Amino acid sequence: MAKSSPAVATAPDAYQQLAIRVQKIINSTHAQKAKAALIFRLPEEPEDEWARLLEEIAENDNVTLAYRDDGGVQIFWVVPKED
Repeated sequence: MAKSSPAVATAPDAYQQLAIRVQKIINSTHAQKAKAALIFRLPEEPEDEWARLLEEIAENDNVTLAYRDDGGVQIFWVVPKED
């Protein structure tokens, strides 16, 4: 009988860590009620990864990004009514 090797967990890369952090903000109870979330890039997060994440968020239907003067990004979304 062959032994199976244990699964090796790899640490998330910078982009994955950023995405997880922003996803927690968007999925918070407050953000879900408001259908809006305010996010900021942390100093240790790479600017190119931040730009990539914002680009991917903006690609979603019914989502609007508003870039603020203080560097924050306000995300708004609309949940379409079902027919």
